[in-house]
Amino acid sequence: MRLPLFLFVLSICGLFAALFHSALSDWAMVAGPCTIASAILLLGKWLRRSKAPKNWAVVDGSNILHWREGIPDIATVREVVDALTTSGLTPGVVFDANVGYKISDRYMNDKALASLLGLRVDRVMVAPKGTPADPLVLQVARDLSATIVTNDRFRDWVDDYPDVLQAKELVQGGYRNGALWLAL
Repeated sequence: MRLPLFLFVLSICGLFAALFHSALSDWAMVAGPCTIASAILLLGKWLRRSKAPKNWAVVDGSNILHWREGIPDIATVREVVDALTTSGLTPGVVFDANVGYKISDRYMNDKALASLLGLRVDRVMVAPKGTPADPLVLQVARDLSATIVTNDRFRDWVDDYPDVLQAKELVQGGYRNGALWLAL
């Protein structure tokens, strides 16, 4: 927000200088379009900021992947994402690096998984190889003050993330009689 505001103020100053000092009148041809462009940038930033999601939910994708009869299924994660969105939450999904091998016998990156889930790429994260997703889930939840959707209790991470695990209730879920349930 600072850069578009700075550009707008600078452009306005340049435009006024060009309009009120005849020696600088040629600068009006540069300062005028710059003022309009910076105003558009500033308006765009303001609109994006006002539409920024407030109620984040971090989805433990590798945990939820197994909710339906213990068989890894990306459709399960998609159904949870859709249910959270319907409930007014903004989901972001974190997966272990091996998720692609569980659902398609190949590595899958953020972009491929985002496409399958119907989410923007910036809302899906695949943990680097050799790194568990659990600390990433907890760190993202800490950074965004988000709800965590998982059946995991994160017992191995209680010492590192006590604030997250005490402040946020972990939303559990699963399937009963073939229907998804979430303890929201």
